[in-house]
Amino acid sequence: MKNFKIFNIVLLILTLCFLGACSNNESASNTGKTDDKSNTEKKLKIGLTVPNLSNPFFVAMSKGAKEVASKYNAEVTTVSADQDLAKQTAQIEDFITKKVDLILLSPFDSAGIAGAVSEAKAAGIPVVALDGFAEGGIDTVVMSDNVQAGRLAAEYLVKQLNGKGNIVIIDGPPVSAVTDRIKGFNEVIKKYPDIKVVAKQNGEGNREKALTVMEGALTANKKIDAVFTINDEEAVGVQIAQEQANRQNEFFVVSVDGAPSAVDALKKGGSFAGTSAQFPNQMVIDGVALALKVIDGKKVDSKVLIPTKFITKDNVDSYSGW
Repeated sequence: MKNFKIFNIVLLILTLCFLGACSNNESASNTGKTDDKSNTEKKLKIGLTVPNLSNPFFVAMSKGAKEVASKYNAEVTTVSADQDLAKQTAQIEDFITKKVDLILLSPFDSAGIAGAVSEAKAAGIPVVALDGFAEGGIDTVVMSDNVQAGRLAAEYLVKQLNGKGNIVIIDGPPVSAVTDRIKGFNEVIKKYPDIKVVAKQNGEGNREKALTVMEGALTANKKIDAVFTINDEEAVGVQIAQEQANRQNEFFVVSVDGAPSAVDALKKGGSFAGTSAQFPNQMVIDGVALALKVIDGKKVDSKVLIPTKFITKDNVDSYSGW
């Protein structure tokens, strides 16, 4: 009888141990499942800051961000710096605070934004520049071949002028995209000594400022044969100044972007002659793909160039646009 009691006690202890082990295993199993589920549901967090969302070019970038959000099930925050270096700096700092996984930066000021880029890198966040180089240690830059864009516009201009005439250049913000366009443009026209640059002003990349500086150029110069602007928004401003001065038949305008306004102008006919088209939505898509490679520890090229295409009234109908 005594042995029977001892046997029952041992059996009870073994049963309780067995049940406890099962409970622990089930708990561990459930915890693993919860972790797996949490990892699966974690969204990729992306911060995109652009110089100005009133510019259709950067609106097209924001459309690219929506494509990215859908493709990667990502949470993309797009903000406008409103052409304010301090504001863009604060936006990057905010992205760092929110612990985004990667930052896409279209810089308003390539050199001025260096400090913010360095902060992001110190926080372990990849930074990919779009449409222009940025200092501070970016992982890579995705941009149009802006030197090519300037060359294409210049080659068309030279051909239309037969290598001779007075031209005006409307420059833009101090970013590499703009300086590269001017570089490509100058590489071509310097070969033609009979083409004279009678005015070069900063249109700040927007139509209002371009209108103002073009009014000054028109007042100062009796004869202008062509105008090169660094983007289509400036080209619109130049055309408005031209029309207000009743000189719309005097000169033509070439530009860079391929914006909806340029497409409309080319189809309408008039002084707007052509634009080197870019593909801003593709910059965002490629930028995210490169940043994900960086996150995975893979090497990427320091610069990725997207070719441009010169659009005129002759091929505008086949251009897909933004």
